[in-house]
Amino acid sequence: MRPPMGPGRIPPNNGPMNAHTSIYLVDDSAAIRSRLAEMVGRIEGVRVVGEAASAPEAIVGILATRPDSVVLDLNLERSNGLQVLQAVHPQSPATEFIVLTNHVEPQYRRACERAGAAHFFDKASEFDRVALVVTRIASGRH
Repeated sequence: MRPPMGPGRIPPNNGPMNAHTSIYLVDDSAAIRSRLAEMVGRIEGVRVVGEAASAPEAIVGILATRPDSVVLDLNLERSNGLQVLQAVHPQSPATEFIVLTNHVEPQYRRACERAGAAHFFDKASEFDRVALVVTRIASGRH
């Protein structure tokens, strides 16, 4: 059993030894990645296996780690999250993509769904839904 986390503490990136669900975070904002890492780090059995700020970095990292899930922003450094989806999903169809973006227009949602995203959330109003999805993914892996 994991010891209780104090407020504001982020668990080590490698997580507990008994973690069964791996997650990769892709966002151009270090602050958002940190907030996501803290949020999912509180979920029993989940560990963050990597982070990236750009599509090329994310593609290499995701394919190297083969995480159970990826939280993906569409707006990345000199690139976009759709590139990540299109490159990775065909090679790793079991990886569950959670798009978390400020670009919530229907055409982006449709493009992400076609490329393999399982979830599509508005960063401004649905940020906390990521934890619910990751909890569901983790509960199915134990």
